[in-house]
Amino acid sequence: MNNDLYAVLAGFGIFLFVFLLVVCILLIVTNWKIFSKAGKPGWASLIPFYNIYIMSDIAFGNLSYFIAIMISWVVSFLGGFLEISILSSLAGLASFVLYIIYCVKISKAFGKSGGFAVGLVLLPLIFFPILGLGSAEYIGPQ
Repeated sequence: MNNDLYAVLAGFGIFLFVFLLVVCILLIVTNWKIFSKAGKPGWASLIPFYNIYIMSDIAFGNLSYFIAIMISWVVSFLGGFLEISILSSLAGLASFVLYIIYCVKISKAFGKSGGFAVGLVLLPLIFFPILGLGSAEYIGPQ
């Protein structure tokens, strides 16, 4: 390989790193704003597991989502640990279904339609910032 190819690959790597850094910062700010709009501390969006606990409270008004997602993760872990691939696959499917339900509930909690929930599921990098940084107001779990 010649030096020009190394330079191109290095440039692409730097571009990719900067792009991903910008996306991560955007998502952190977005989640912080969503939590703040819901009357929760924004810093809670940065704490693993606790942020899911708070998200459950914001979208559902109770801990049902938090408990369901934790069970799904434990089952997925056990499936991988015990090398039972069907168990991991089913847990992954359950997590995806829970994510869809979460998107519908968070959409309704901010007064948005089912179409907006579809956008949250299919294009989260666009629709979550619209929810967090836009004019949407939190009206509570529906």
